[in-house]
Amino acid sequence: MMSKFFKVILLILLVFLLFLVILSFRKNPEKISYGISFSKFHSDELLLPWKEVYDTLLNDIKVRKLRLSAHWPMIEPQKDHYSFEDLDYQIEEAKKSGAEVILAIGRRLPGWPECHEPDWVKNLTWEEKKTELKKYIETVIDRYKDYDNIKYWQVENEPFLTVFAREHCGSLDERFLREEIELTKKLDPTREILVTDSGNLGLWYGAWKHGDVFGTSVYMYLWNPTVGKIKSVYWPFIYKLKTSLMEVFFGSKKSFLVELSLEPFLTTPIVNTSLEDQLDRMDIDKFNEVLGFAQKTGFDTQYLWGAEWWYYMKTRNHPEFLQRAKELFE
Repeated sequence: MMSKFFKVILLILLVFLLFLVILSFRKNPEKISYGISFSKFHSDELLLPWKEVYDTLLNDIKVRKLRLSAHWPMIEPQKDHYSFEDLDYQIEEAKKSGAEVILAIGRRLPGWPECHEPDWVKNLTWEEKKTELKKYIETVIDRYKDYDNIKYWQVENEPFLTVFAREHCGSLDERFLREEIELTKKLDPTREILVTDSGNLGLWYGAWKHGDVFGTSVYMYLWNPTVGKIKSVYWPFIYKLKTSLMEVFFGSKKSFLVELSLEPFLTTPIVNTSLEDQLDRMDIDKFNEVLGFAQKTGFDTQYLWGAEWWYYMKTRNHPEFLQRAKELFE
């Protein structure tokens, strides 16, 4: 016979599971508003004419939601010498097209190796780097805060994902992250702060608590040099459950999918990888599968990742990715 103690434990577990099931029941949106992340840094890696790529997204694909990155090496290639020409172009063209912008600032921004530093800071101490980072953040915000098409400042990218790219980023300095957020709010109290966390590996609560708005990612097809191909074991309802748990424990706030991976996950540069291997990791069927997965996560706003690669593939007689993306924005 089952003891009274174990009956109580079983009942508690059943109630807890029922609680989780209830939390995971969130309606899928009737319509998803799509955006795209664009990176000059990534276009350069692919040896592409970045302005042509960017103009294609705005004028052909008709993207009206953009996440752009103020990569520190691009903005301040030399100490106290700033270069805004490339980012000015992106912001100005977005404004002309009526596209709203998330502008990501900080040291850890989208794209491998995750943490991006200009060469001149690499030998500085962490305390010295923090001083320079604040100067860079202040300069960027002061330059762009009067652009009404900038919707959010994203401060750092997945800062709590400390298990990834640790060799480049080191450990998280959470106190400094708070300082960055406070500085951004002080410089521009009119806009909300977006803080992001990994959908696959993140626990979310750190990013959820620190930001006014929360963003997460979906990486469905991955690659590990030891085990090879990996497909995420997550189901879409896990994203709904995690969102509900955050709302229950830390309060409701706007949340969206800020990075939906739609390019091959590689451990070597794309330009050094055969088309056969790239298509093995991300062909049009996987592309559509990832889109279908994301549609069931409950997020009504989703930013796609990989636009530079879609353009790259078009130049190699594979226009299907750009064409499929275009259909989403029609």
